[in-house]
Amino acid sequence: MKFFNPKFLLLALIVCGVTFGGLEAGLATNTTQALTLAVFSSVISTTLLFWERRVGVAFIGVALLVACKAMTLKSIILGAELDIILFLVGMMIIVGVLKDLGFLTWIIQAIISRKRMTGVSFTAILCVLSAVLASVVDEVSSIVVVLALVFQVCDTLKLRPHPFVLIAVMATNIGSSATMLGNPVGIYIGSHAGFTFSQFLVGATPVAFVALVCTFAITVFWFRNAIQEMSKAMENHRKLGLGPTAKIPYKAGLFVLLTTVVVIAFHHQIEGVLGLMGADNKNAFLIMTPLVIAGILMILRPARARHYVEHEVEWWTLLFFMLLFAISASLSNNGITKNLASTLTQHVKGGPNGMIPLVILISSLGSAFVDNIVFVASFTPVVQDMLKISSDYSVLWWALLFGACYGGNITVVGSTANIVASGLLEKHGYHPIKFSDWIKIGAFVGVVSGVVAWVMLLFMPVPHPAADETNVPSPPAQTAPAHPPSVQT
Repeated sequence: MKFFNPKFLLLALIVCGVTFGGLEAGLATNTTQALTLAVFSSVISTTLLFWERRVGVAFIGVALLVACKAMTLKSIILGAELDIILFLVGMMIIVGVLKDLGFLTWIIQAIISRKRMTGVSFTAILCVLSAVLASVVDEVSSIVVVLALVFQVCDTLKLRPHPFVLIAVMATNIGSSATMLGNPVGIYIGSHAGFTFSQFLVGATPVAFVALVCTFAITVFWFRNAIQEMSKAMENHRKLGLGPTAKIPYKAGLFVLLTTVVVIAFHHQIEGVLGLMGADNKNAFLIMTPLVIAGILMILRPARARHYVEHEVEWWTLLFFMLLFAISASLSNNGITKNLASTLTQHVKGGPNGMIPLVILISSLGSAFVDNIVFVASFTPVVQDMLKISSDYSVLWWALLFGACYGGNITVVGSTANIVASGLLEKHGYHPIKFSDWIKIGAFVGVVSGVVAWVMLLFMPVPHPAADETNVPSPPAQTAPAHPPSVQT
């Protein structure tokens, strides 16, 4: 890294601005809090400006916080969210097995073998496949599979794949918000809020569905010329087909996927039967299910078990998540998020409903330029501190989810799926999508889907986890007075 690199100077300005701005705004009132803000902003800025160096900076940041007594070794372990990391490890191994079993390839073959397809119907299938696959597997595996389909069809028809790559990415980011399985953001928020899998479905899937329909309508109009061109090319290739097809066994992969989803869907009932409903075991079976299924699959496929652990698990990313979660926890442990929550609740009128558009806006803009899990991990302690004021603020969990996922559509670096899609374009010999071309359609889709989420959160009844599940006290008016306790009500 050159010392006088303009990006380095920008990083220094951001860190200084956040630190001194936090002191002026009252978010940091002592040296420890100021140091925590400086380290946190350094990690976030490095993620934005020097992506490949983010893990190294996170290592140094954690060590610096420990050396200055802003963190302890115990708080690192508690803040690293090992339960979420283990869940992601299990799901990554399961996805690796699905690849080996040919299930994802079978999906592609099933689509290209369809008869009488048009550009519009292909776009509809692309949107639905991207969203559904992202919601039950994960956004990265989903975009890899879906773009394999896009490249095969576009190469056969000799069309530019760029419009359909953008369509697939937009639908992937929206679909990833529909369940806990689609995005690390989902399991992170679900775990911290205390939502069960079914509660998450009730709160997230309807919004994701409406946002997907709106996105489909927008993209069909935006790329109408490319879609019309595809329809004409398909008509000319009607007799030739869209590509070679082969009979691929899929039943084993389908059984693995359905078993995983069904067991996770009923995890709350299973936890009740096993007596795992206490606060210390919150969503325990949800977290353990992917590990159990991954373990069984590795026992049944011993020759590939080492490959799954070493190559299918994104250890580099998961290590960064652990460090990031620990640093974000230090914001809460040192009282910074409490100060921010107090400031927001004092200055934003309208209570929880008035806070919804602000959280969606902030999380959308933050996720547009920084990986969404980075922003969600940063803002989660703020929501938790707001919940100490009133349990009604639990609606902000949903605002944070939708803002983070939908804001990922705005720029090419807004989500991991976007970055993977750009890399696959280059790998297949195409020039990458220009930043200006991406942000035009991305901002439009991001604004519309954000407004959809805002309106639906205002009028749609969303699940609110019980106080004992979220470790959040009841609103102040319902708590016992601060005098020596006598009788619990």
